[in-house]
Formats: sequence, C-alpha cells, structure tokens
Amino acid sequence: MKETLSITELDGKKFKIRLVEPDNDSKAVITHYLHNINNGVSKYYEEDAKKYLNEFLSYKYDEEELKVVAETAIQQLLFEVENVPFPTPENYTFKFIDLFAGIGGFRMAMQNLGGKCVYTSEWDPQAQKTYRANYGEVPFGDITKEKNKQYIPDDFDVLCAGFPCQAFSIAGKRGGFEDTRGTLFFDVAEIIKRKKPKAVFLENVKGLRNHNGGKTLATILNVLRNDLGYYVPEPQIVNAKDFGVPQNRERIFIVGFRQDLGIESFSYPKPSGIPVTFGDDAMEKNPVPTKYYLSTQYLKTLKEHKARHESKGNGFGYDIIPHDGIANAIVVGGMGRERNLIYDERLTDFTPTTNIKGEVNKEGIRKMTPREWARLQGFPNEFVIPVADAAAYKQFGNSVAVPAIQATAEKILKTANIKHNVKRK
Repeated sequence: MKETLSITELDGKKFKIRLVEPDNDSKAVITHYLHNINNGVSKYYEEDAKKYLNEFLSYKYDEEELKVVAETAIQQLLFEVENVPFPTPENYTFKFIDLFAGIGGFRMAMQNLGGKCVYTSEWDPQAQKTYRANYGEVPFGDITKEKNKQYIPDDFDVLCAGFPCQAFSIAGKRGGFEDTRGTLFFDVAEIIKRKKPKAVFLENVKGLRNHNGGKTLATILNVLRNDLGYYVPEPQIVNAKDFGVPQNRERIFIVGFRQDLGIESFSYPKPSGIPVTFGDDAMEKNPVPTKYYLSTQYLKTLKEHKARHESKGNGFGYDIIPHDGIANAIVVGGMGRERNLIYDERLTDFTPTTNIKGEVNKEGIRKMTPREWARLQGFPNEFVIPVADAAAYKQFGNSVAVPAIQATAEKILKTANIKHNVKRK
C-alpha cells in the first residue's frame, strides 16, 4: 500500500495527515462523492465514501482533534479533485453519465455544453489515470458488476456510451432485450431500463451498420424502441472532418428520447463548413524529438510491404498525409500510425535516441505525436497526457471526436428541451 504524508495548517495548528492509497474502486467512490459533495447526488456515494475515507486517513492526534483533522483532510482532497484542467462547469444546467468513458471525449463535449457528469465508468487503468488527471475523478471499473451499477444516481438527463461492437445470440426473428445478455450493450440497456434518462447518446464504429448481417444494429434499435420505449430516429454515420478536426473518421451515432417527451423527429447536425488541414490544425508548431522519426530499416520495410500489395492491385500500406490534407482515421495498432505518417524536415540532429535498426531516415518522414492525435480528436492543448506514448496512442485511437459529439449533443439537448450553454473554441 502506498502512503502519502502531508502537513496542513488550520487555525494556526499544523496537522500531519497520513493518506493510505486506496484501490481504484475506492478511489472512484471517494472522487465521485467529493465531486458531488455540494449537491443531492452525493447521497449515492456518501456512506461508502466516508467509510473508505476513515480507512485511508490515519492521524497521530488525540481523539478530540480527529474530527477537525478529518474535515481538513476532506478539504485537501476536495482541492485535489477540483484543481484540474477541466472541472465541472460552475453553473451546470443538466446532468449526464459517461459509460465506457475512455479518456472522457463525451465528458469534454457535454461539459462544454454546461453539463455535470454524475457517474462515469471505464475499466482500463491507464485510461482511468488520464481521466483523473483531466477531470479529477476516477471512473468506476467493470460496468457489468452489479456493485458498480448500484452507484449510478437517479434523475440524470442524458446517458452517454461508446460501447464496443459485439454480436448477439438472436433467438427470435427480431432480437430483443434478452438476446443481448452477455454483451456490454445489455448492461447499457439495463441501466436505461432502470434509470429512464430523458435522452441516450450512443457511439460505435461504422461497421456496426453491417455487423452480423445487420442483425446487431437491428436488435439494438428494437431494444431501444420497443423494449425500452424510446423514440429512436435512424442512426447516422457522422464524419469528424465535417466538424472542425482534420481527420477522416466515420462513426455511427444512435440517439434516443424517452417516449413521454413526445418527440417525433430529430435532425442530426449539418457539417460546420470549417476548413481544416493537418498542417494548420494539428501539426506540432515546434520540431519534435528524434524518436518520432522512422528508421531507415523500418521505412524500407514499409515501402516493400506497400509495393507487394500494389503489385496485387491492393491499396494497402503506409500513407503520408500532406500538410494541406486530412488525416486517415487514427486507430489502435501499428496501422493507425503507419497510415498517418507525415513529412517534417525540421530535424537537424539525426542521432537516434532509442534502439533502432539502421539510422534515422533523412527524408523527414515521421509518425505523428500523441499530442497531434489528441488534436485530431478535438482535445484542447491543455488536455494532460500523463501516460507513456504507447498508452496515449491507444487512448486517443479509441476515443470519440469531441467536436462531432458536441455538435450532436447540442442537437439532442435542444430537441429534448434540456437547458444548456455552449462553450466554443
């Protein structure tokens, strides 16, 4: 167990506060409690949060001083969860939950519209680390566990989820709620059934449309419309490049509105018309470290690989994005980087800083940096990247494109008559 000793002062007296590092599940409860300590949502976390706080705070003082030290410790922790780059809007106007949260692309968009996140879930520890660094909150882990579902508050307005694409075992012709058991969509549907938010906003890969011969999407729509009673317009493929980021990233958006709201139509947002290019809107303004440049051996391998495929009539292989162009979709895995190489001739010192075969190439060909990937997804420069490059590429590759989410969410809020504000760049 990791221990942290801090010294704080109250009324002229110095107190030593010893904090024993809790596990991530406990951190999730504590940080969710502290984020909601001044509103009614805190009641969903208070009992367990105080229990965990008592377990993890120990003091070397007399009994009569323990209460004052505990209050001081809570104030210190409260400062830590609020002193982050992207805190909850002070005068928030609606509440939402963030499932399969990743690094908080949905949260960024919804907070920009004046929303407060009252519950978040993400199982990957590295993504949890990035999420906490930026929002001050540790997501709950596995959403399939009932103990994690039990913390979800009532009376939030919008459920957001970028759930994974999984096949269903469809027993009937239509496919319903029970057919989705064992998949992560079942857990999303179960939460919708229990909590009945005014609106739902789901995001998935473009391939969901044709997944399992179209049966997967048909089942999802049937569950939302007929089993859960939501008005769900036809899903739409939305491209990130149409909303102010230089990335050709198509994703399917599914929105739904609780039937009692009486909504019978919905229009997805139109493209913003904002001209964007990689060079102007994502590329690093200063030269980047040598480690991002390809070695001569690696570049030779990529060229040979592409030539073999071209000889067979295939278009598969690496791609170099021009400065006045648009990036290909950034995805997890080597091809996500290899399909998004760029020319950057600003390097002057070609001394390798990592173990490579061959030398650093003199053509100026490099992979994009994690910060450039962050910009391709619409994350501002203030967004903290506290993890190693490998984890960062994975996190941004798995994320949603914030501007596309925000434009659609704004339409959802207007349609559902949910009060909101708009924060632009």
